[in-house]
Amino acid sequence: MATQGGFLWNHDGMTTTLILAAVLSGVFIGGVLGFIGAGGAMITVPILLYIFDFTPLQATTAALAVVFLAALSSLLPKFKSGDVLFKEAITIWSLGLITNIGLGSIADSIPEPLILIGFSTVLVGAGISMLRAPIKDQPERKIPVIYLILLSLVIGSLTGLFGIGGGFLAIPILVLFFHTPQNKAAGTSLLIIALNCATAFMAKIKFWTDIDWHYPLIIGIMAVLVARVSSSLAPKAPTIHLKRGFAALLFAIAGFTIISNLVN
Repeated sequence: MATQGGFLWNHDGMTTTLILAAVLSGVFIGGVLGFIGAGGAMITVPILLYIFDFTPLQATTAALAVVFLAALSSLLPKFKSGDVLFKEAITIWSLGLITNIGLGSIADSIPEPLILIGFSTVLVGAGISMLRAPIKDQPERKIPVIYLILLSLVIGSLTGLFGIGGGFLAIPILVLFFHTPQNKAAGTSLLIIALNCATAFMAKIKFWTDIDWHYPLIIGIMAVLVARVSSSLAPKAPTIHLKRGFAALLFAIAGFTIISNLVN
């Protein structure tokens, strides 16, 4: 590897196999974010870890950039349809800055196995949240301040430590406890994800030069294109089946990560 303009570049060039893997990864990530409104970082991080051989810190940092772009693209159709709770999303993001930036700044001092085990635990929790049964439409309720603060701090922690936007947590809480319609919860989640990822990515600026950005760039471009289309189609898609399949994938990734760390 050699350095050019402060970033890492590979003398051997980009292999056709990994370019194809990056394209397919971007399609998958964009589809997940567009259809479900969450989960992009939870598959971006493992993809960068196990396919592109990134370290946990590199993977969680690069994932923030990829997911930010894809979430922003997915947001456009939600803005047009009015399915975004701006005040709630901005409040959750701003309150979560404490844990987002705070924990993100010390992420490099936390042992990698601990980061990976913690990440796997989050994947299991996210998978369980995806398996919840659909609920009937009920009148929306306002989120009490104390719950808003707690949710914000937890989501900020997940973003700072693991490069996760927190949408998987925001959606079920908005839907189950405050009766927010699914489409509106997904749109709000995407705004939270975009804001959180942008903030955490800027907070990790000192790690940018440690990353080979070739493949994350390809992944990001494809994720942006697919996320825009899938977000428009989401209201008519059978998301319950997509969520069950995604949950199974999360359980598999978590199990693989935990076993790999125990063996090593």
